[in-house]
Amino acid sequence: MKLKYAATGVAILLSLAGCQRTSYSGLDSGASSLPPLEAQPVPSVQSGQLPPPGAATSPNGFPAAPTPATQTAATDAAPATALDVTKESMVGNWRVSNAGASCDMFLTLTNLGSGSRGGTRGCAGPLTAMGSWEVAGKQVVLKDRSGNVLGRLYKSADARYDGTTNTGQPISLSR
Repeated sequence: MKLKYAATGVAILLSLAGCQRTSYSGLDSGASSLPPLEAQPVPSVQSGQLPPPGAATSPNGFPAAPTPATQTAATDAAPATALDVTKESMVGNWRVSNAGASCDMFLTLTNLGSGSRGGTRGCAGPLTAMGSWEVAGKQVVLKDRSGNVLGRLYKSADARYDGTTNTGQPISLSR
């Protein structure tokens, strides 16, 4: 009988010995092997005066939706040697060469404003603010998160696009 109680006690002690705290404690920061995150640029905030209450401009009682101030891609014509571009062929990961440096660009078909969602990792300069892209004719237009054009690219080979940023820097995409 005593052996039964002793075995039960030992089983309880062994099960309790296996319990330990597994949650994160901010007190022991030396145990983390992950490097700290790098700071990322933040887009500028726009401000303006709201219309007075009750100043409706539509029959349903709501003010008219604001229109984004975006630049149109039609202002720059594609070079005569540019190949045809489709949105589907652009989707995925691209290696960016920009002024001697390289980084990654990711393009998706998820709608974002007038274009599709996109972004960069490890890029410098104006490409750090890239938030969307779109195909307009034979060109690929890169835009920031506010819809302003950052640069334009043209298909120059099967898996290569060349163009310039709005600051005049040459830019190339390749796979």
